[in-house]
Amino acid sequence: MALYESEHTKFMREMLAQHPEWLEDQSRGRAIFWDKKTDLDEQRAYREASEPPRPYPYDVNFEQQ
Repeated sequence: MALYESEHTKFMREMLAQHPEWLEDQSRGRAIFWDKKTDLDEQRAYREASEPPRPYPYDVNFEQQ
């Protein structure tokens, strides 16, 4: 039984074989936004500092207590 491989997957395999430097560029690009260490203390402080959302933001007569 042959496994299906899309045209896009074939194209990407060929392009990465021709341009192996793209993998390094991809890793650097990913590190900009995604590969970050999570600071749990900073997240907790941010959560504690934020004010809770209003139950219905378009109600002009609602007064928070």
